[in-house]
Amino acid sequence: MLYEEITKCVKQAGGMMKNASAAETDIYNKEGFSNFVTEYDKKVQDFLVQEMKKLIPEAAFLAEENGVQQSMGEGYCFIIDPIDGTTNFIFDYKNSCVSLGLAKNKEMVFAAVYNPYTEELYTAEKGKGAFKNGKKIASTSKGLVDSIAAFGCARYNSDDTDRIFDFAKSLYLNSLGVRNGGSSAIDLCRVASGSNGIYTELLLQPWDYAAASLIISEAGGRISQVDGKEITLDKPCSILAGGQLCWKEALELWCRF
Repeated sequence: MLYEEITKCVKQAGGMMKNASAAETDIYNKEGFSNFVTEYDKKVQDFLVQEMKKLIPEAAFLAEENGVQQSMGEGYCFIIDPIDGTTNFIFDYKNSCVSLGLAKNKEMVFAAVYNPYTEELYTAEKGKGAFKNGKKIASTSKGLVDSIAAFGCARYNSDDTDRIFDFAKSLYLNSLGVRNGGSSAIDLCRVASGSNGIYTELLLQPWDYAAASLIISEAGGRISQVDGKEITLDKPCSILAGGQLCWKEALELWCRF
């Protein structure tokens, strides 16, 4: 019942995003080049925080906007990205999502990622598999040569630009093709469903990948940092996610960079 209520709220939040017009709202530039936030990022997050407090009053929060970044600690913690793919949202690209993960004692136990434009809802509960619109999903068993590879590179993280694009060229030469969708959460969920063989990025915040990390794991995939170390839920890190074979092959490629 709890997870059903959380999912319902995530879909409502997605509806808020879909019905918004980015052209009619103020757009702010956060610290760093091209790191945008709109009024709707704030509105969606405020709605989710308010509703989650009703469901689990004692829960902590890690969320992107308004400085809602508490210590994870023991017990429950919601990890929220109200609009993942804000630049896509601003330019009406229709490839943005609401991402919400629930951790208990620093371990992910539930996740929901919703793209209201395509009505794709990805969910996972620890130990019970991963689903897309209620249908069980699995990451690909193919290798890179037979898969699409996706990557991300935020404009405000310019220090890693050369490295990630050099790696993207390597992916291009070792896969069926490369993609950059502008929403890390969506691209990570596409790893879980098998559409993407891998997804990688050199610096992401926990709210970018926390929910999707559980969805990928429950779909049989692998997710780690680009050096193979475990991801962190309480601080930023690099990301490499994929089906088992794709992940292994991409990890070997990363060793050259």
